Amino acid sequence: MPLALYLLALAVFAMGTSEFMLSGLLPDLAAELGVPVGTAGLLTSAFAVGMVAGAPPMAALARRWPRRAGLFTFLVLFAAAHVLGATAASFPVLCVSRVVAAFANAGFLALAVTAAADLVGPERRGRAVGVLLSGTTVATVVGVPAGALLGQLLGWRASFWAVAVLCAPAAVGVLRGVPGGGGSGRSALRAELAELARPRLLRVLLLGALVNAGTFAAFTFLAPVVTGPAGFGRRWVPVVLVLFGLGTVLGVTVAGRLADRHPLRLLAVAGPLLPLGWAALAAFPTALPVLVPVLGALSFAVGGTLITCALATATGAPTMAGAYATAALNLGATAGPLLAAATLRTPTGPLYTAAALTAAALLLTPTLRNHAPARANT
Repeated sequence: MPLALYLLALAVFAMGTSEFMLSGLLPDLAAELGVPVGTAGLLTSAFAVGMVAGAPPMAALARRWPRRAGLFTFLVLFAAAHVLGATAASFPVLCVSRVVAAFANAGFLALAVTAAADLVGPERRGRAVGVLLSGTTVATVVGVPAGALLGQLLGWRASFWAVAVLCAPAAVGVLRGVPGGGGSGRSALRAELAELARPRLLRVLLLGALVNAGTFAAFTFLAPVVTGPAGFGRRWVPVVLVLFGLGTVLGVTVAGRLADRHPLRLLAVAGPLLPLGWAALAAFPTALPVLVPVLGALSFAVGGTLITCALATATGAPTMAGAYATAALNLGATAGPLLAAATLRTPTGPLYTAAALTAAALLLTPTLRNHAPARANT
């Protein structure tokens, strides 16, 4: 794998850390800015909505730029948004900084997905996507706990400064490692947008959204399961989150190895295990330390494979395919917790929601025949 791909993953690590670190910073942040914790939680929603809404227009804006210039611009904008957040004196300013950061994140990720595929060629597209997504999975294991710890020691603003600083080596890496070409005036934007009318692509995107909705429906509300029906203490919450994160690292690694040659076989095996796994966790919550890393691995293996399938299917949208996949996954990440929140009358309700969402995705899996990457026949 080329060095530039790992530099892109470093930037994705910084962005993933930013996206998830607020869960450990909200109480102190809310107290300093004089807002309720529930209101401070809107920062997470603002970021998620910004990711969904931002990916297509940001990718469309940058589609004629040289790819290196587009990636660098979005990365600098992301860092600047965190400087603004770190110095914010009011909640509205901080909220604006999160929306700007989300738009920059969405634009960067949309370009990075297609850039990663172009760096290695179609035959290794799945491995490239796996390396790129490892930035997010490592963020859940290392970056998020580190950001929370830094916030506890030096204040929540220090975590924002740390993310901004982390963008610096990634930006230098983009300038030095990503080829300067890749700007696309070759295909009309109208033609790329027309790809969204193709049922084949819509099915892949819907499947990705459903799987990610199930993942985040359960992940968002794991803490009440840990301290409630599972019977573990509060100290187990970060342990369980780390176990989930370790599982996601394994999942994207496996998907990267198999998605190029055997995507449908991977989906056929891992897909049915997801709803069964979430339902089993809901029925036997004491098995949480064993099942959580397995479910993290399955969720991200399926999700990474679906991104590869989306890129292979959207051949008529060379600059917008990454944006479509990014928007679909983040739509799922936004909708899943909202649906799960309605089932919180029992702590295991979100787990059953995850089972239902992934079961719905399973119904669409047989329609993915002929959606596999070019070299994959099974």
